[in-house]
Amino acid sequence: MTQEIVNTVTGPISVNDLGVTLMHEHLLIGYPGWEANTLQPGPSRDEIIATCVGKIEDMQAHGIRSMLDPCPNDLGRDVTLAAEVADRTGFNIICATGLYKEDEGGVPHWHFLRSLGRGVETMAELFIHELTRGIGETGIKAGIIKVATGEGRITDYEYEVLEAAALAAVETGAPVTTHTDQGTMGEEQQQFLIDKGVPPHRIIIGHSCGSANHDYHLNILDRGSYLGFDRFGLEVLAPDEQRIESLIALLKKNREQGIVVSHDGVWCTRGEPFPAELLAAMDADVLFNPTHFHRNIIPRLLEAGISQAQIDTMLVDNPRRFFSGEPPTPL
Repeated sequence: MTQEIVNTVTGPISVNDLGVTLMHEHLLIGYPGWEANTLQPGPSRDEIIATCVGKIEDMQAHGIRSMLDPCPNDLGRDVTLAAEVADRTGFNIICATGLYKEDEGGVPHWHFLRSLGRGVETMAELFIHELTRGIGETGIKAGIIKVATGEGRITDYEYEVLEAAALAAVETGAPVTTHTDQGTMGEEQQQFLIDKGVPPHRIIIGHSCGSANHDYHLNILDRGSYLGFDRFGLEVLAPDEQRIESLIALLKKNREQGIVVSHDGVWCTRGEPFPAELLAAMDADVLFNPTHFHRNIIPRLLEAGISQAQIDTMLVDNPRRFFSGEPPTPL
């Protein structure tokens, strides 16, 4: 089943109006418990909005028209802030419902509910409400479900979140995007969601560029899901040279119809900021810069013989097809 619209934080739009779309950027995150540290409240709302508006204006200057902010419910999500940024810039921002991985998410609340006999079904009910009726009292509807797993294994809690996401996706038709650590567990995520009834082309296996394993990438593509090559610039986790080499290898096999791109930038944080020494050790022109792919990666792809049409497929056609529910065109 295909659909003509996608929910953004300022209301539904035609999928044909998405244009050039980055599929994994964060306006703001806050690790659970940030509010307990009153010595580090973080930037003010006005400062956050100013930073986000400035980033988006830079993106618009490069022809980018839309982005997915897949911040889950328990990682500092603020959809009214996102709506204000979108209003000020005329930019399309799609937000998510969902929950983060066990080691960095808001797990205690859900463990408490489970002790009361309320688990997967309660999570699914939340996701469905936020997709179909709105987030809290805001009236803003999520356009996607976000799930996450840690490195090398999927915990029992994470399987519960995956199951709840599958229930919500099957009932609503919403797509799912995932977080993986170090390019691991993507195949397991994909198989679990498919087994629970989620169509493969409604799944993005995020951060797949954390792995340089070509077979890993092909296995996910061959099962019909999308690869997120969505951490360009995060050299602290994997070098861009590895990401570029892996991406070119796939594009040389004409697999562009199964790939979406982004940076996983974190533009602002609630509470304690990222350590200054960490940021100083990285290239500020690259790290968390949402124009990095356009300025620095696209020229490298073109030099390697990748066509502009292939690049446009990843940036324009694939986000449109993914959100419309249109299966990839067969090779």
